[in-house]
Amino acid sequence: MSHPEKPRSNVWFLLPIFFGAIGGIIAFFILRRDDQSKAKNCLYLGIAFMIFGIILNILIVSSIPGLDSGFNVNI
Repeated sequence: MSHPEKPRSNVWFLLPIFFGAIGGIIAFFILRRDDQSKAKNCLYLGIAFMIFGIILNILIVSSIPGLDSGFNVNI
């Protein structure tokens, strides 16, 4: 069953920008019947921001000099 596409606002892209993958999934399920291409783009944007956040966290944690796996604990 094909639904006619209605143009939706570009404000929907703010949901995955601020909430990452969760916002992308929410936007996808809201927009999927009205504007299929915008729904997919919101989902892809949310996944991209999630991956970017994970990579950024790994880089930040690896650059902290005092953080090591030993935690100065003697057993």
